[in-house]
Amino acid sequence: MEPNGVSFRVAKDDLSAALSWVARSLASKPTQPILRGVMMTADDDGLLLAGFDYEVSTRVRISAEVLEPGQVLVAGKLANDIIGSLPHKDVAISVDGTKVHVTCGQSNFELPAMTIEDYPELPALPEETGHIDPHVFTAAIGQVASAAGKDDSMPMLTGIKMEVKGDNVVLAATDRFRLAVREFTWEPSSPDVDAEILIPARTLADSARTLDTRLNDPIQLAMGAAQDVGKDGLLGIVSENRQTTTRLIDADFPKFRPLLPKSHSSMAIVEIAPLLDAIRRVSLVAERNAQVKLEFSEDQLVLSAGGSEAGTAEETLPAQFAGEPLLIAFNANYLKEGLASIDTKNVVFGFTQPSRPAILIPEPETMPEQDSDGQFPTPSTYFTYLLMPVRLPG
Repeated sequence: MEPNGVSFRVAKDDLSAALSWVARSLASKPTQPILRGVMMTADDDGLLLAGFDYEVSTRVRISAEVLEPGQVLVAGKLANDIIGSLPHKDVAISVDGTKVHVTCGQSNFELPAMTIEDYPELPALPEETGHIDPHVFTAAIGQVASAAGKDDSMPMLTGIKMEVKGDNVVLAATDRFRLAVREFTWEPSSPDVDAEILIPARTLADSARTLDTRLNDPIQLAMGAAQDVGKDGLLGIVSENRQTTTRLIDADFPKFRPLLPKSHSSMAIVEIAPLLDAIRRVSLVAERNAQVKLEFSEDQLVLSAGGSEAGTAEETLPAQFAGEPLLIAFNANYLKEGLASIDTKNVVFGFTQPSRPAILIPEPETMPEQDSDGQFPTPSTYFTYLLMPVRLPG
């Protein structure tokens, strides 16, 4: 469809929300200028907005009064800024040759139309693999995404590993300093599905954050049919009127299950909200690496930090603790992110040695008893946050 003659009218809030969602996935420094564009397609079904940067594609459909069908390509972030600034009235958009006219109330803008012929074809959605409750999806992604690496030189660590076997799904992410693992169930399109894929964490987290969970409609995940999951190298996420695809990461995720301890020499239960507040306070005087020390004894936890010119801080909290007294230190930010991902009132800590990783898990209904070797078995859990300690001097 040529841009000439395209004309439509749309509610400002609907257009602003759709443009904002598509524009946020556009690269700030694209490899080709054309990838800055958002494609608007006006047809009998309303208005379809789409963006693509060869890695992530987004499509969203909204209602519109279409006077003349057609397509127009405009600079996405600029269009988003303009539409977002307009008054809450209907927006009329029309194309005249190479000019795009935007009118809303007394506001008038004229933008250049980008060349449609140069725009790449968006990838087709893979076959549906299954459905998941939107609340479970957003919660699970939120719990693991913070543990994913940010260093693009190690692509295998910038992804979230998804293991699917029948109706069971396991997500895992790590940046070498912490590991987050979340398990949940979903509704697979085929009971035989058995696959492992690696999804860019940034895209998956952004998709989860921008979902409208108020509608309670299931999220469709499209990775291919049962035996073909991942063969297209794409993941599709479909919710209501929105659709995202992202290229999968072609790399091997580290084997993470051997890292999870099966038993612990000591365990603690602490209320999360006051613990987070205390960490924020004592870390104000923490060293440059934001180290916070945790000293556990029978019925209390003592947090401390500092020792430099900034001073020192110490705070005591009640805690249930079983095992030998323990002094361990963690990066304060990693510890806070782990605590924030626990969805129960209390967190359970599991320790082996002060120099070995500790686990943080949601508090279960019943805690395991100490075994004959003096060890505490790891409670059955749907979420585990494994955190490397910071080495203490001496």
